[in-house]
Amino acid sequence: MGDGQGDGQTWTAAPAAAERARSVIAAAWSCAVMAESGREEFVGAHSVADDGRVLLRVARDSRLLATAVCAPRGEPSAVLEFADVAPVPVRDRIRARLWLAGRLAVEEGRLAFEPTRLVLRQSSGAVVIGRAEFAAAAPDPLAAAEARLLTHLADCHGDAVERLTRLVGPASLHGAVRVRPLAVDRHGLTLRVERARAHGDVRLPFHRPADDLAQLSERVHVLLGQAGAAARPRALHRQRAEGDG
Repeated sequence: MGDGQGDGQTWTAAPAAAERARSVIAAAWSCAVMAESGREEFVGAHSVADDGRVLLRVARDSRLLATAVCAPRGEPSAVLEFADVAPVPVRDRIRARLWLAGRLAVEEGRLAFEPTRLVLRQSSGAVVIGRAEFAAAAPDPLAAAEARLLTHLADCHGDAVERLTRLVGPASLHGAVRVRPLAVDRHGLTLRVERARAHGDVRLPFHRPADDLAQLSERVHVLLGQAGAAARPRALHRQRAEGDG
C-alpha cells in the first residue's frame, strides 16, 4: 500500500494485531467465505461470539450448510475473508485484509465458524494472530463510528485536516498533492498523504487513548492545539519580517 514505510514516521500507540482484527470484523458489513462448495458473499450476516467464534446467519438452502456437514472432522473446512475499506475516497482504499481458516459447524440454525489460523495483512506486512489472543481481544471502541467520523472530518472540516499537517515532518509532505483522513482509533489518527505517483501514511498519536466520542473530540482538539502552536513561531517570524520592512 504505497510508500508509507519510507516516510520516516513512527507508528506509535497503534492497536495490537488482535484488536485490529476484531475491529475489522466489527466494522465490516460483509464477508466472503471460501469452501469446497465455492465462494459466497454474505452481507450483514456475521457476528463474533465471546469465545472468538464467528457466527453466520445463512439461508436454509445455502451450500455452506452441506459443506459444514460433510467436511472431514478436524480439518479446516472454510476460509473467511474480511476487507477493511477506507470510508473516505483515497488511493488504494483497502487498508487491511483479514483471513480466518477453520471449521464450520451447524449450531441452532446458523453456522458457527471456529478459526484455527488467523492472518492480518496491513501496509506494514502480514502477522499471524493466536486464537486465544483473538478471542480475548475486543474491537476498538470507535470502530462502529469510524466511517461516520472520518467522512464528516473530510467533508466538513478540511481546514482542520490542513492544520493537522503542521504536525507532519517536511519529508513526509514533500510532493504532496492531497492529504485525507485515512483512519482513526482510540490510539490516534492516520492521514493519507497522496503524491503524484505514490502515497504514504502518517500516524498522529493521541496523548492518551480515547474510549468514547467525547474523549475522541478532546484528543483531536489537543492535536489541533499542538498544530496551532507548531505554526505560531513561523507566523510570528513572518509578522516580524513584515514589520521590519
